Amino acid sequence: MSILLDRDTRVLVQGITGQEGRFHTELMLAYGTRIVGGVTPGKGGTREQGLPIFNSVDEAVAATGAEASILFVPPLYAADGIAEAAAAGIRLVVATTDGMPVHHMLRLLPWLQRTSCRLIGPNCPGIISPGQAKLGFMPNTAFAPGPVGMISKSGSLSYEVAHCLTQAGIGQSTVAGIGGDPVRGTTYTDLLPLFCTDPDTRVLVLLGEIGGVEEERAAAWLQANGCPKPVVAYLVGRHTPEGRRMGHPGAIWRGESGAWQKKVAALTAAGAVVVRSPWEVAEQVAALTQR
Repeated sequence: MSILLDRDTRVLVQGITGQEGRFHTELMLAYGTRIVGGVTPGKGGTREQGLPIFNSVDEAVAATGAEASILFVPPLYAADGIAEAAAAGIRLVVATTDGMPVHHMLRLLPWLQRTSCRLIGPNCPGIISPGQAKLGFMPNTAFAPGPVGMISKSGSLSYEVAHCLTQAGIGQSTVAGIGGDPVRGTTYTDLLPLFCTDPDTRVLVLLGEIGGVEEERAAAWLQANGCPKPVVAYLVGRHTPEGRRMGHPGAIWRGESGAWQKKVAALTAAGAVVVRSPWEVAEQVAALTQR
């Protein structure tokens, strides 16, 4: 089983005729994702990779019954694309766009939360239910079907950990890359209830990093609500100097805010097993799934 996305999910690609959209549409189709059409304003009535192109998401939904969408749209137009999809009744939007202005998200998010649409991203690799479908650009070979649910702020870290699990013979139910931007559509605490109640997810893996308070909020949720599944966590940034921006998302910590030690302490207090390397994630999960 999976959360949010499976082989029957009907998907649109917004920006399908651009270089990135065209390339990743081909890969997602090859993986088995049920893409039913694309959206590029001004190119309605044409076709791309055998798929019908529409001028608007509203037209596409009416014609195809699409329920999910993935955006390959430039940063300045991504918020409009997300809003258009939500207004058309799309329930799941994946925004891969990097460099989306923060003030665009600050304006969009309060409105989006009043709709039935869930946004994954922006600046994220997407979501994959191995063996069924993917919305994003995750490398297929890193993943395999199985019982481990995963939530990660980092795309590359999720690939690395999934690869370690797969090499150990342990597959994944759904892997969600929520993105590392300071303002994002979906957080750990949005997805924890879904994974904790998914009957086919036996172990949950949380991948985090320095900066922000999302990991502490996840720990607080686990303490307040509990989860019938064991939780394994791996956080990067243990040796990061204070006040220095690190990596692509610009993760940073100052004082106690966003510090690695504070996050580890919170998750440990919430009952999570915190490990210190990707291969230790696989070792811990293997021990837990053999019980």
